[in-house]
Amino acid sequence: MIWLTWRQFRIQFLVVAAVILATAVFLAVTGPNLLDDYHRLTTNFIQSLGYERLNPILYRVGQLLLYAVPPVIGAFWGAPLIARELETGTHRLVWSQSISRWRWLATKLGVTGLTAMGITGLLSLAVTWWSDPIDDAINAGQDSNSYLPRLFPPVFAARGLVPVGYTAFAFALGVAVGLVVRRTLVALAITLAAVILVQALTPSFVRPHLLAPTDQYVVASAENIRGFGLSGDGPNPQVTMMEVATGSVGAWKLSDKTVDKSGKAAKLPSWVTACAPAPPGMTQQPTSTADRTACFQRLSDEGYRQHVRYFTANTFWALQWREFGLFLGLALLLCGFSFWRIRRDLS
Repeated sequence: MIWLTWRQFRIQFLVVAAVILATAVFLAVTGPNLLDDYHRLTTNFIQSLGYERLNPILYRVGQLLLYAVPPVIGAFWGAPLIARELETGTHRLVWSQSISRWRWLATKLGVTGLTAMGITGLLSLAVTWWSDPIDDAINAGQDSNSYLPRLFPPVFAARGLVPVGYTAFAFALGVAVGLVVRRTLVALAITLAAVILVQALTPSFVRPHLLAPTDQYVVASAENIRGFGLSGDGPNPQVTMMEVATGSVGAWKLSDKTVDKSGKAAKLPSWVTACAPAPPGMTQQPTSTADRTACFQRLSDEGYRQHVRYFTANTFWALQWREFGLFLGLALLLCGFSFWRIRRDLS
């Protein structure tokens, strides 16, 4: 059964494995130079990356590959694994031998699924190791518009254990969908769409609930304000929202809203426009520095604060383990469903 399973999926394996292995080798060759630059340039390391071509490209390629691998494996490894045999009827030939349905399915799931997790883990290890100097520099406070802290949603799922969990889930989902619909192309399309949807929705609807975030009330000031939401044109735009810094480098902010002295969400008063800087394009500041200071002091005196919820940078691995465990658990549940389905409903 192991030899037969390998013969059936070796082409898909070789295509994906060749891409991942080539990327891992390239990262392994260039990684030591990146690490040397980090130790040599210290505080100017992130800034120096802006003058290079190769390292920024490798950074983005590795990240994109780790987002692409789970849906690709789910759609092209998982979905056809059983659906193709059910569609062509070749499963009956195997079942007519001395091999039971459960053994047949277990071998396919074990060989293909563990291989998928293994090669994804290899790629994730290579990308995480290679990107470590960049992540460390950002978490140390080096500013960059092109590179985000590893806790931010665009980066988080391209590091550590999470890509492996996504791959396990995607593969198991593809197998389960294939068992239900019994059509290879239909199962492939459903799996691809479902995995991409899960990847898109998880940062907003799942990840914030995996761990208790830091809950903080911050008094807005000219020093910690990071931005204003402005509406309207002209010299007197309306301030619709404020954003303050958490004071924690590399933190992922979940929410930032204005509350009154009772802690309830509140609309900003109209006079808060004096706290805002000049709108883009204005050559003259509408309010003086003293007026802005007085505005923030009035906000504080009247009890207005910013209620901020965020994850600190040191929660990265705790979130990684929980999200990995969640999707691995879902994968195991889907495998259990597949065993139930093949025993109960297929003849």
